[in-house]
Amino acid sequence: MHEYAMTGFRVREHRVEVPVDRDDPHRFGSLEVFAREIVDPERAGDDLPLVLFLQGGPGGMGPRPMPAGGFWSSLLRTHRVVLLDQRGTGRSGRVDAGDVAAFDDARTAAEYLACFRADAIVEDAEHLRRTVYGGRRWTTLGQSYGGFLTLTYLSRHPHALDACWITGGMPPVGATAEDVYAATYPRQLARNTAWHRAHPGDTEVLARIADRVAAGGVRLPTGEELTVERLQALGMSLGMSTGVDDLHWLLDTALDRHGEPAPGFLAQVAHRTGFDTNPLYAVLQEVIYHEGERAPGWAADAEHARHAAFGTGARPLQLTGEAIFPWMYTQVPALRPFAGAAAELAARTHWPALYDVDRLAANEVPVAAVQYYDDPYVDLDLALTTASGLGNAQVWVTNEHLHDGLRVAGDTIVPRLADMTAGRWAVTGR
Repeated sequence: MHEYAMTGFRVREHRVEVPVDRDDPHRFGSLEVFAREIVDPERAGDDLPLVLFLQGGPGGMGPRPMPAGGFWSSLLRTHRVVLLDQRGTGRSGRVDAGDVAAFDDARTAAEYLACFRADAIVEDAEHLRRTVYGGRRWTTLGQSYGGFLTLTYLSRHPHALDACWITGGMPPVGATAEDVYAATYPRQLARNTAWHRAHPGDTEVLARIADRVAAGGVRLPTGEELTVERLQALGMSLGMSTGVDDLHWLLDTALDRHGEPAPGFLAQVAHRTGFDTNPLYAVLQEVIYHEGERAPGWAADAEHARHAAFGTGARPLQLTGEAIFPWMYTQVPALRPFAGAAAELAARTHWPALYDVDRLAANEVPVAAVQYYDDPYVDLDLALTTASGLGNAQVWVTNEHLHDGLRVAGDTIVPRLADMTAGRWAVTGR
């Protein structure tokens, strides 16, 4: 354990060793799981309850806390907060292109990557809880994909949990990836409509850029040629509360004085659609939904083909959302080394279960979730269907925020979720 002080909190760093593949611990060896614990310095010696933060993703490392504060600010008054780097991210055996390139064949690489799903992450957290914290129960706070992890945790180790708080991440238990994209594509179209309505001038600017890109010869600073479909991938930010305005300001200086895509704009496109810092986000994006037997294929790509409005030649051009497509593995340099393994994962027809439906129905651990009415990342109807089959759960539905509600309003959201599980505040109707 390494301990040190920062402005506003004390930090403890913990490392535990776990097998990559728990079914065959010798096959891929082990990795080191890293967690950072923060506490109010004035309460560092107190026996405080624990909150485990389950990061969104997949493929996102735990937050690096800053003195300016975040959702943890209110929690530090009463808790120790554990910020876990999920396996394959940050300092927990981060997976990069070199790791998959080291395998002799794509199938073995895919089998390795399949060891980085929710079931394995939850077992890592359990190992941390037992070895570092002596088996003390903790409360979980799951943002986005962290909500998926939460229900896997409830399915496997409910005895470990005092309460569960979920922000924008009630998973679609029982639904397929195909079901998810069928539901979220119309929501993404609605977010496009909201953007065009708020900033109608952006529609023309985006069309001019798309037409120029379609003509060919526009290269990103990273060397590859920009395509219209990659330009459309900028729409992922529309799921965030600041996404509409963020895109507006991005397009504000997108064209230079000759009407060509400006270098600064192209640098932003390369960065925002490049996956250099989180390749697992792309590789595991559909894999996080798979359970049991399934037909092979790319779910988002199949759904995309059903929506002419998202065609590259359509005007106004519609931007895509949280979806990964096969073309990304040829067009995006950071993803090219993962192409063979990603194709193998898409072709796989059997996956282990992530959720125990009977155990979730009988759940007694208090669960409080906030779901955002217009969120295009996590469909509200699918989330509410899951909640209806989850025992001892309350869902607060609001249109005040989008997918990043925890980031922009954590000091409001987290205390309310805590009040819900403690019985101090109750949801009255949908």
